[in-house]
Amino acid sequence: MTPIRVGMIGGGEGAFIGAVHRTAMRITGAYDLVCGAFSSDPARSRASGAAIGIDPARAYPDFERMIAAEAALPPAERMQAVVIVTPNHLHLKASAAALDAGFDVICDKPAARTLGEARELRDHVRASGRLFVLTHTYLGYPLVRQARELVASGAIGPVRRVYVEYTQGWLARPEEAGGQKQAAWRTDPDLSGPSGCYGDIGSHAHNLAEYVAGQRVTELLTELAVQVPGRRLDDDGASLLRFESGARGVLTASQICPGEENALRLRVYGETGGLDWRQEEPNTLWLKPIDGPAQRWRAGGNVAYLAPDVAAEFRTPAGHPEGYLEAFATLYTRAAEAIRSGSSAPMSPHLPGIDAGVRGMAFIDAALRSSAAGGKWTALDAN
Repeated sequence: MTPIRVGMIGGGEGAFIGAVHRTAMRITGAYDLVCGAFSSDPARSRASGAAIGIDPARAYPDFERMIAAEAALPPAERMQAVVIVTPNHLHLKASAAALDAGFDVICDKPAARTLGEARELRDHVRASGRLFVLTHTYLGYPLVRQARELVASGAIGPVRRVYVEYTQGWLARPEEAGGQKQAAWRTDPDLSGPSGCYGDIGSHAHNLAEYVAGQRVTELLTELAVQVPGRRLDDDGASLLRFESGARGVLTASQICPGEENALRLRVYGETGGLDWRQEEPNTLWLKPIDGPAQRWRAGGNVAYLAPDVAAEFRTPAGHPEGYLEAFATLYTRAAEAIRSGSSAPMSPHLPGIDAGVRGMAFIDAALRSSAAGGKWTALDAN
């Protein structure tokens, strides 16, 4: 099929996540990056565009001029969708501008800087009739989808307990004080929002837990902490969770654990068995029946025991590892299907949209309120 023409906002020189999104698009073969406003600095935007082969005339000085100029081009030439990979404080403004101009949007998470902004963005999505996709990366791993299928099929019985943890060590020292770019904006409330660790990775853990368990968190009790002196946003936290079915859970997220890299782990326990998946070894899923030996489920498009729609998402046979970039690419493949269909909402429950974005911000908001109250049970209500 003809590739979908996209423009990118953010992701210029020195940025981490922009290159990840561009690689994911190339893996799918479904996209053609034709323009961008890659930096708030016009010169850096031009240089970033030149470095990746963008026509200099379409490396714009800011996203407002990019959207206006692209909208004025003939339909067969203009971009069809916008990819947003800026710091959080620009997500609402950039997404709303693109949606209001008639473009579909693929946005890196979180959807916005605050819950109020996320709700405002939801209004723009609904009014525009355009597609909004949120790249919650870990839902792109096929074995995460398989875990959800196993829970839904009753393979472990009714869910009773959920443990999800996401630990990193990269902020164990005050990296932001030394000018490290990623640390600087993630620890700045004006750019990141009111939460640091929970906004950055705790929201991923929450999203993964609800997706696999197939049910929502209704209440949480949270303690957030700043462990590195002088830091302005939380870098460590833990929550007790209550799910709508009566199941209970524990969520921990921390960025001050030396030696940890990207240790996202999910365990779900039901009446008759349990599941265990780790992001650092994403091609293995453990199924642990109550009356039998643990089963080691493996990844691969030729694995007969996987659900057919799960196996179809693999790009390699068993024994050829797929990882983070391929997970991103899977989300981009699902997004391409929705864009080509003309859908105004994600066609699949496996593709997060604006509702997931609002719910993620509601989780962060509830955690902040609970912690500020000294650890009080707090309702999680995205409405």
